[in-house]
Amino acid sequence: MDRDRAAQDLLAERFEADRGHLRAVAYRMLGSLSEAEDAVQEAWIKLNRSDIGDVRNLSGWLTTVVGRICLDLLRSRGSRREDPLEYYIPDPVVQEEGTADPEKEALLADSVGLALLVVLETLAPAERLAFVLHDMFAVAFEEIAPIVDRTPAATRQLASRARRRVQGAAPAPEPDTARQREVVDAFLAASQGGDFEGLLAVLDPDVLLRVDGGVLTPAASKLVRGAEAVTAQALTFAKFRHASRHVTVNGAAGLVSLANGSPVGLMAFTIVDDRIVEIDIVADARRLAALGVR
Repeated sequence: MDRDRAAQDLLAERFEADRGHLRAVAYRMLGSLSEAEDAVQEAWIKLNRSDIGDVRNLSGWLTTVVGRICLDLLRSRGSRREDPLEYYIPDPVVQEEGTADPEKEALLADSVGLALLVVLETLAPAERLAFVLHDMFAVAFEEIAPIVDRTPAATRQLASRARRRVQGAAPAPEPDTARQREVVDAFLAASQGGDFEGLLAVLDPDVLLRVDGGVLTPAASKLVRGAEAVTAQALTFAKFRHASRHVTVNGAAGLVSLANGSPVGLMAFTIVDDRIVEIDIVADARRLAALGVR
C-alpha cells in the first residue's frame, strides 16, 4: 500500500513538473484559458488510467496526449460554434504592469500575441495541431502523425500550410514594451484630442480594428480596416484615456477601461515598426470578469 502511494506521489510530482508546459500547449491549441486547464486535467486522468511502463519520455507522451485532447475539443467546437469567428478574440492573458506572475509568464513563454491566436483560430484543427506542436514545441512529425491519422509527410504539409497562413497574417510585433507604450499613449492622446493627423501618424495604413462584444453586447462586435476608417472610430477609444489603467496583454501594451471601478473593456495592440497594425478590444464585461480581469 505504501509502495503504491509512493508511486502515485511520484507520478503526481512528475506531472506537476510538466503542468506549465502542458497548459502552454493547450492554450495555443485552444485560445481558451478555461478549456486549456480542462485539457490538462483530462491528461492527468488519462495518465492515471494508463500503463506507462514502456514510456521513456513522459513529457513527450503527455504533450501528445494533450494535443489529442485539444484536437477533439477543436473538432467538437467547430460543429457547435455559434459566435461569428471573424469577431471572436481568444482569451487574453492580462497582467498588471510592473508585476511578476510566474504562472502567466510560463504560459506566454515564446510570446504568443492575440494577433497570432486570432490567426490560429482560422486554421483547420489538424493544421493547428501540426503547427503548434511542431513549430512552437519542436515535436517531430513522426510523433504528430498518429494524432491526426496521417503520414509524417502529410503532417509536414499540414504544418507548412498553417505556417504560410500565420506568416502572412500575423506580423512579428515590436518586442520593446516601453516603445509599445509610447506608441499607445500617443494614440490615446490623439484620440482624446480629436487629432486625426496624430492618429494617422501612429496607425499602419492597413490597420485592423476588431471589437468582440460577446454575448452581452453583440451589436458592438465589428471589424474596421484601414487607417482612415479606424480614425473615424476615435470616440470608441477616447473612453480609455481617463478611466483606464495600463496592463500587458499577452506580453504587449494594453489597457483596461473602467466604469465605476469595474472593467468594461480591454484593449490590446499589435505594433510593428512604431505603427499600430492591429487593435483588439474585448468589450464583454462578463467575459472579462470570468477571466479574472479587475
